[in-house]
Amino acid sequence: MNGRVNLMAPEVRANPYPVYAELRRSAPVCQVEPGGLWAITRFEDVSAAFKNPQVFSSAGVRTTTAPPWLGHNPFSESMIVMDPPRHMRLRTLVSRAWTPAAVNRLEPRIRSFAQTLAERLSPEREVDFVDAFAMPLPASVIGELFALDPSMTARYKRWSVDLSSVSGTTEKDTHRHESIKATVREMEDYLSQVVAERRRQPQDDMVSDLVKTRVDGEELTDAELMSFLFLLVVAGLETTVQLVSHSVRMLMEQPHLVARLRENPAQVGRFVEEVLRYEPSVHGLVRVTTKETQVAGVTIPEGARVALMVGSACRDGERFKDPDTFDMDREGVNNMPFGHGIHFCLGAPLARLEARVGLEVLLSRFTRFTPTGPVKWNTSLTVRGPLTMPLIPHA
Repeated sequence: MNGRVNLMAPEVRANPYPVYAELRRSAPVCQVEPGGLWAITRFEDVSAAFKNPQVFSSAGVRTTTAPPWLGHNPFSESMIVMDPPRHMRLRTLVSRAWTPAAVNRLEPRIRSFAQTLAERLSPEREVDFVDAFAMPLPASVIGELFALDPSMTARYKRWSVDLSSVSGTTEKDTHRHESIKATVREMEDYLSQVVAERRRQPQDDMVSDLVKTRVDGEELTDAELMSFLFLLVVAGLETTVQLVSHSVRMLMEQPHLVARLRENPAQVGRFVEEVLRYEPSVHGLVRVTTKETQVAGVTIPEGARVALMVGSACRDGERFKDPDTFDMDREGVNNMPFGHGIHFCLGAPLARLEARVGLEVLLSRFTRFTPTGPVKWNTSLTVRGPLTMPLIPHA
């Protein structure tokens, strides 16, 4: 390739996979834009880096990826920017309120939310699927988890879009700086009130559980709790929005699968797994090298910002047969879309559950989905998915 690839270029955002394939073939470890990141694109190398936090540090991200214009990093005390042993302490505390049983108890409420949203979709009438279904479904679930005011649901879209776009916002995008900073202030004000209320009067919700959780006598600090709530708005909301949106995109591109899944709803979970591989929500996670290191024969300097390209790894032909073919009968489990190693996403079971239940409800009501215009893609280095996706559902 001549010159550095710009991962934020509109044509790459619309379809990054040919670029990823060329990088895997000719430059599996190289510098890319924005910011001269070192991109690692092959499955084996990405997996190895995830498993080696001693060299590919998450803690270094705290100071190197929060842009100066942001003022401060709202994720600075989050476990996603921590290495052991701090990471394990925080993950242990948080996981006490994030058990599989707690997630599974949500299924009836998720189905109720999905049914309400699906009923609002008028057959044969155009709708922006992201705005009408993919965003409000996980937003309602987060509201349920935290026992938040239902009227706040509409704000989550702006919050999640603004926060997830930080990685793709440059110093020159001054018109975006103030909007994003205003969002951070608004979220801090609101979530601080929620935490204070739960300390005074605990409820049957996750914020109350997090406030009272203790491990070896330790509790979450206010800063750690706030960073975790910020993380959930982005990781718990944005990634699920994209998973649901990508799932319906696949049904539009391969309409024969709609009939198959309607006949056998038990296969929806298998379909979701292939969507996670074929169109993962997360495309790149940033680490910082603690020392000079070699990957695939290329020397990466100490202190370098490295993008572990999950989106590329999930299309690596060395790992997956016919990687550019959507095949819901593919065998094996692929957890790469949710990270790997010690930072494997705690919310993976919830994301899978929301996508499965949401699709089951949609497929029970509609026989096909027809696109009515181009998808508008978001501008995040980490998460790739539609901002808008106009379509018509057919009964």
